[in-house]
Amino acid sequence: MALLKPFKGLRPPRELAQKLAAPPYDVVSTDEARAYAKGNETSFFHISRPEIDLAPDVDEHSEAVYQRGLVNLHAFISKGWLRRDPDATFYVYRQKMGSHVQVGLVAGASVEEYDSGQIKKHELTRADKEDDRTRHVEVLGGNDEPVFLTYRSDKRIDALVAEVMRATPEYDFVTEDGIAHTFWTVQGTANRKVAEAFKAVPHLYIADGHHRSAAAARVRHQARQKGRGAGEVDFFLAVVFPHDQMQILAYNRVVRDLNGLTPEAFLERLRDRFEVQEGPRQNPDRLHSFAMVLGGQWYRLSAKPGSFPATPTGLLDVSILQNNLLGPVLGIGDPRKDSRIHFVGGIRGLGELERLVASGLYRVGFALHPTSLDQLMAIADAGEIMPPKSTWFEPKLRSGLVLHLFD
Repeated sequence: MALLKPFKGLRPPRELAQKLAAPPYDVVSTDEARAYAKGNETSFFHISRPEIDLAPDVDEHSEAVYQRGLVNLHAFISKGWLRRDPDATFYVYRQKMGSHVQVGLVAGASVEEYDSGQIKKHELTRADKEDDRTRHVEVLGGNDEPVFLTYRSDKRIDALVAEVMRATPEYDFVTEDGIAHTFWTVQGTANRKVAEAFKAVPHLYIADGHHRSAAAARVRHQARQKGRGAGEVDFFLAVVFPHDQMQILAYNRVVRDLNGLTPEAFLERLRDRFEVQEGPRQNPDRLHSFAMVLGGQWYRLSAKPGSFPATPTGLLDVSILQNNLLGPVLGIGDPRKDSRIHFVGGIRGLGELERLVASGLYRVGFALHPTSLDQLMAIADAGEIMPPKSTWFEPKLRSGLVLHLFD
């Protein structure tokens, strides 16, 4: 079963929501967050990226930064920019990006179910990022940004959510990137019906937010060690989407050099495991096919049958590229740590790969076919781990529309 809990959300008044909401903390640098929040004292980056209010040379992971986040949170509350709902409720969050629409339930997800594996993972986490999110949440006393969860769609839940959306929304605005964000509160007995419906969902899956999930588990463990009893710390902020509404874009790669090979020798090495053809600039139209830009020319690479294992992880295009090309040919053994590789979200398009290679900073770029939700869930079900930077979800959730506090 999936245990989801309504909560008393801390959120902005209707007239301030669009101005306050900000992109997720981890899709921008400190400089980008500072520029985004410039001239806007109500930007949520003052809470999610509080280093923007300190000197540029301050370490973003210093204790001063975490404490500044708490000071800013208290200031937002005292000024009425964030207000606590009087009753525990679920929320519904719809996003529209072009023709794509996705609708999720905002809820408290169970840390116990995360710890037990009922909420399934597909990525490894980094200790430094876990440490950062743990301290950030611990100091704030709550979750300021949600984990992105998914589940195999259920028509009963779809119907309940559709009924909620018949009401007048709390927020309805379009951000500078053209994405529409609409937000409702779930009223009365509908909260109980939604919670009951999710009990029939066998598993939830982390789509994005593994470090936030891990941080929630660590904060709960620390609270128990300090003698804190059961309560809101047993749940973390999540937005839960049905799998058939979510959109994954490719996560592309560029590499700084050819590992000592000439372009001709590099292309020849590729032919061991790929069919290589020159072609126009276009995104891969099927699995196990890649677009490559090298020396101003685009190529299509098709993985040869039998060159990769037929396991859930082995069938991923990110695995095929890593195991058949990036590792053995370009010498990138651990893409998490190798500074020669850079990852490019598919939202930036093929033009960004072409630009990076043409700049001379990178020698070769690779565009991949997107990982599917079915592949993600199959890997999580099998207890396997996806390679780093396997998925790029769009649209991104806006931060600041609702926070989940522990007290």
